[in-house]
Amino acid sequence: MGIDKIADKAYKIIEDKKARNIEIIDITEVSTLADYFIIASGTSTTHIRTIADELEFRMGEAGYNLIHKEGYESARWILLDFGELVVHVFHEEDRSFYNLERLWSDGKFRTPDDTRM
Repeated sequence: MGIDKIADKAYKIIEDKKARNIEIIDITEVSTLADYFIIASGTSTTHIRTIADELEFRMGEAGYNLIHKEGYESARWILLDFGELVVHVFHEEDRSFYNLERLWSDGKFRTPDDTRM
């Protein structure tokens, strides 16, 4: 499965858990850290952990193992690194403070392509 489809799958999982303001950013031309970032917001620390737990579980079931996880204890900003895909799940206040969308504005923002899912 190509990275586009992997990012779309992660988006759908996050969306199903009612994350807010989900963004997919293609950073292949601006960084070697990953190919895609997904940035999403949760409404509480419990919601943020739930999103992260479901994403880790369902991606693992699909064969995409988590390489690294940060921020789970405080659950204000959880980072899930799947290699080519890095997912950031923020508390809404922290997301606006760090404003990763501005930092990665040279990337290509896109939405999932329903025909590929």
